Order: sequence, then C-alpha cells, then structure tokens
Amino acid sequence: MSRDVGLDDTLELMRDLRKRCDWDAAQTHETLRPYLIEEAHELDEAIQTENDPLMREELGDVLLQVLFHSVLAEERGAFTFSDVASALITKMKGRHPHLYGEGAKEPWERMKSKRRESLADGLPVALPSLHRAQRLQDRAAGVGFDWPDWRGAADKVSEELEEARELLEELPERPIGAAPVHDEAHERIAEELGDLLFACVNLCRKAHVHASLALDRANVKFQHRFEQVERLARERGIVVGQASLAELDALWDEVKSS
Repeated sequence: MSRDVGLDDTLELMRDLRKRCDWDAAQTHETLRPYLIEEAHELDEAIQTENDPLMREELGDVLLQVLFHSVLAEERGAFTFSDVASALITKMKGRHPHLYGEGAKEPWERMKSKRRESLADGLPVALPSLHRAQRLQDRAAGVGFDWPDWRGAADKVSEELEEARELLEELPERPIGAAPVHDEAHERIAEELGDLLFACVNLCRKAHVHASLALDRANVKFQHRFEQVERLARERGIVVGQASLAELDALWDEVKSS
C-alpha cells in the first residue's frame, strides 16, 4: 500500500539532487532568481486559465524553488526549511490574534503599519507598477488616509482626467509613428496621466477589485475582440493595416454586438 508523499520526501529529494546532479549542485540563490520569477508567472497563468492539472504542476515547480533555496540556506548554515515553516506559522498567528490569542481583531495593514518606518518599507522595488500602486494605497488606507467610499475615488478620477485633458489640448498634433518627444510639455502630460492611472487604481481598490486583475481581464477581452476583427477582415478581403478607421470601427461594433 502506497503512502502519502510529504514535505520530508521532497526535502530529501532536493538534498540528494544537490549531491548527485551537476546542474543542481552548481546553483546558487542568485542563479535561481530568474526561475523563481518564471515559475510564479507560469502558476499565475495556470490560475488565470483555470487549468487545474497545470496548476498542480506549477505549484510543484514553485514549491521546488522554496525547497531549493531552503536547502541552499541549510548548507550555508543560515537557516533550515523548518525555520521557514516556523516563521510562517508565527507570522500567520500574529496576523490573527483574535483566533490564536487574546488580541482583538484588527485590519492587517493597520497592524503592519505599527512596525513600518515608512509607507514603502518592505515593498519590493521591482513590484509591477499597478500592483505597487494598489499596495501603496492599501498601506495609506491602513493608517486612515482613505476615501470613505468609492465616490470620493471616482470624483478624483474625474478631476485628474480633466487636468490631463487641459494639457492634452495644448499638445501639437503629431503623425502616427512619429519619433517620441521628451520635452517639458510631454513630461507634464506624463505626470498628469500617471496621476490619472493612480486615481483609477484607487477607484478599483475602493470597489474591492485588484487593478492588475481588472486590467488582465480587459487585455484578454480586447485581444479576443480584435482577433475577431482580424478574422472578419480576412473573410471580407479587408487588409487591416490598410483599412480606414471607419471600416475597422464597423467591424469592431459588429464583433461587440455578436
């Protein structure tokens, strides 16, 4: 009768690979960094596509990275996988003092703010921009700097859009495909459009929607619809790159209504 495979088995496998596989033996924390990022993206895609078999496989690949780094640290005498697990348990119990102690239930961001020296303390520099914006806003909200509801955030979007429109009206018309310009006017509009994007992220947050996930859905929807436009264009002998905007708009409306 077979037994369930556990973390001890995977740890022993990783230690064995470090001893007997040339590639595994040559790896360091630094050389593994690209693989960790890649595996996280592959798992994210499996979740997004709701592919359970692939998700199971990619979770294993992410776990491999955790085990690999833990064994490397163990070899250096820095810490062990047991230390990693213990720290995780301590952290999770600390996040839920009302469940694992005598403490009162308290928002996590407010709890964390008591241990931070600044708003961005601990946020990875390389965090994707949309995610970083939402996390910064989460943290600010955790200490009370927040709109009471989505209406304030929506009004801010309108305000930032109007400010951006005023600057856009001042920009000279430039042909499509022209070389990018980096003058003072474009620096100003870049700043205003950044403020507009930041305000849109805040509106998403107040609606309990993660901005990066919302944009993922918009990207998928746009790609699907435009691919349908391209398909219709081929069927009707229309060359997309040579078609007029009116022709493409008509195809787009047809796809949207189907």
